[in-house]
Amino acid sequence: MNLENYFPVLLFILVGIAVGVVPQILGRVLAPYKPDSQKNSAYECGFEAFEDARMKFDVRYYLVAILFILFDLETAFFFPWGVAMRDLGWTGFLIMLGFVLEFGVGFWYIWKKGALDWE
Repeated sequence: MNLENYFPVLLFILVGIAVGVVPQILGRVLAPYKPDSQKNSAYECGFEAFEDARMKFDVRYYLVAILFILFDLETAFFFPWGVAMRDLGWTGFLIMLGFVLEFGVGFWYIWKKGALDWE
């Protein structure tokens, strides 16, 4: 067993650690630290930043996140289909048409259920 074969793995690990740690150290050393009330105010989340960590979140945050992930992943299926459209022929077109129909029905369903309404 020759340890020279593992040099690329060690180099990969060291470069990965350096890419993760060096920017953090540079940011801590070079960036100015001037907190003010505007920087410490609540931003987009709807609650104060320095409260109890065990506070309850509104279920709408999770619902919107799940719906975003669901439709984002489904939308990602359109790209390979668009690239390979000419090679797939009519069969691929009809299968994708069924997928688009299912996608539209799902979107219509969550819209009618009010999952996208923010009160």
